Amino acid sequence: MKPRIAIIAALPREIASLVRGWQEESDPAKKIFVYTNDSAVVVCAGMGAARAEIAVQAALARGPISYLFSVGWAGALKSEFFAGSIYHPAYVVDAATNQKFTAVAGTGTLVTVAKVANAQEKRALAVEFDAEYVDMEAATVARLAAENKIPFAAVKTISDECEDAPPELLQAFTTDDGWIREKAFALHVALRPWMWLATMRMARTASASARNLCQELHRILLAYQTHGTNENG
Repeated sequence: MKPRIAIIAALPREIASLVRGWQEESDPAKKIFVYTNDSAVVVCAGMGAARAEIAVQAALARGPISYLFSVGWAGALKSEFFAGSIYHPAYVVDAATNQKFTAVAGTGTLVTVAKVANAQEKRALAVEFDAEYVDMEAATVARLAAENKIPFAAVKTISDECEDAPPELLQAFTTDDGWIREKAFALHVALRPWMWLATMRMARTASASARNLCQELHRILLAYQTHGTNENG
């Protein structure tokens, strides 16, 4: 079997437009969503380190992998990074262990944490790790890439700027296995009109960021199909 790019995202909403029309091999009972074509396998298994590891293992089980990508939403840690922008971090740091991983190309540093960071936590992370972006999965993907001797890369889209953060209330609607109880959250917001504006703004930003991410991933896959290598600079 020809080696494929493995793309690891947390949530199907992040990569929905990219995988439209692809073959689906999902296991909803285990909350693992897998999409494949001739050049790539995309896996979503939820947010956080444990779910990212499950996603990587699912990708590795589907044949040889040429590159392992961590993709999806990330928070900005500095004011010059705007919502909807696309970035390719050169380094990924695990905040829990201080392990640092190098991507095949890119600029800046992404720090991986265990939960969504608020504005105050973002400022602290920017200083402590000299980082530009924050997410919840990339360090796990990078570690597994290193353990399996697979080149690693990351493609992140900014979902919240440095002084913004998804509502802390989201934590209350996040399950232990890394999924958001979207219907319960929507009902909670529907009964609280003062939350409508901020929630709608968050949803619009997330949708636009996901669309930009999928366009960038499509470009990378097209380059891989054409040249047999990725282009992520």
